[in-house]
Amino acid sequence: MTQPRRQLNLLDVICINVGIVIGAGIFESTPFIASNTSGPVYLIALWITGGVAALLGALCYAELTTTLPRHGGEYAFLSEAYGKNAGFLFAWADFWIIRPGNIGSMAFVFANYFQQLCGITPTIQTTLVCALGSLAALTATNLLGVQMGKWTQNLLTLTKLLGIAIIIVTGLLLLPAANVGGAVLEPPTPQSLSAHSLAMILIMFSYGGWNEMSNVAAEMHNPRRTIVWGLVGSAVTVAAVYVLANIAFIRALGFNGMVHSTAVATDVMAIRFGSPGRILISLLICVSSLGAMNGTLFTGPRIYYALGCDHGVFRWLGQWNVSLGVPARALLLLSIVTASMLAVFGVYPNGFSRLVEFTAPVFWGFFFFVSIAVFVLRRRPCETEPYRVPGGPIVPAIFCLMSAGMTYTGIRRAIEVRAWEAVWSVGILTIGLALVLYWWYRQAGKNGLPSKVRNL
Repeated sequence: MTQPRRQLNLLDVICINVGIVIGAGIFESTPFIASNTSGPVYLIALWITGGVAALLGALCYAELTTTLPRHGGEYAFLSEAYGKNAGFLFAWADFWIIRPGNIGSMAFVFANYFQQLCGITPTIQTTLVCALGSLAALTATNLLGVQMGKWTQNLLTLTKLLGIAIIIVTGLLLLPAANVGGAVLEPPTPQSLSAHSLAMILIMFSYGGWNEMSNVAAEMHNPRRTIVWGLVGSAVTVAAVYVLANIAFIRALGFNGMVHSTAVATDVMAIRFGSPGRILISLLICVSSLGAMNGTLFTGPRIYYALGCDHGVFRWLGQWNVSLGVPARALLLLSIVTASMLAVFGVYPNGFSRLVEFTAPVFWGFFFFVSIAVFVLRRRPCETEPYRVPGGPIVPAIFCLMSAGMTYTGIRRAIEVRAWEAVWSVGILTIGLALVLYWWYRQAGKNGLPSKVRNL
């Protein structure tokens, strides 16, 4: 079976992580997040909390990835800690729920802003066509090879960072403060626990993706150094960007103006630059969405390649195209599933938010088990010399509690709003669990276990 070559350096993996994390969430959902908090101090505190959670998670992933510098990230961690069936269940959920949902949500955002740039009146049909077109274009780019995929990602990430830097500088330095004193001094508006929970779900969705570079560990030069600095560096970079951007929004528009804005970054740039500022923001959001989609398409197929290498029934996925340097079969299949999901959710005008509800509970549920895997794998001998999270068990324990809290929050939110999307995701996960139990039952029979066990 062919194997990948080490072709990714530190800049590549940071661009992968940052490009995936900084999608359109900071532009699309920031006013809604602010409306579900009790004031600017609470808002900034929640964004900092999200950044701390991402950094703690990055430290845990640095230890896990240097312990198991293989393809597949969470798939490899869960398989080693709990057995191959646990790894399969994650790959199943990632393939049918997490990754298509994340790619699809960014595709909808790209479609909305691309239509604005082109002067197209958005309809369900035109939005779906634009979303599918962006998916097809990025799939074709990644099929051209790992070099084309990584350079596309680097360009998109550096471009979006430059654009966001312009927004931050404009809001902090080039505009007079707009009602900042009033926004800070006005009595906080009480918000329910449910509102704060929704704000935290959306913030953590905006931080989602800092773990993605663990999927390409087998393709990194100098893995130990690249993994540690890549994970920590990207987490710190994203947190700094998000916190500074929100401070700039509050300073330029005031907290109330931010809450009532329908396009917060656009409003900031329009104050200083007028119509050209609006065009720049629409273009930046398109680039940000494409960067998040491309990075997720780049890393995801490595999970299914690893699955194919370990499970005979999926062996056809474990084929590496040597000439292109990509798992082409896994990439094509992921794109087909994502296109199908776009077609299903695209019939609704709020496809973006529906896909967020679809992925959140499952996504954080697996993070919880990954955080426990840190403790499990520490007890086993390791052939490499892994990075160890500072603080002993404290940091992994905190990340474990945060993951459990976000899982509970996502489930409770889905129950409160009766989100049928969450029911779909649970149903898909149940099918995967049924397959695991079926394989376990067959293996139990082959191993000649007692009839009472076989008949469970």
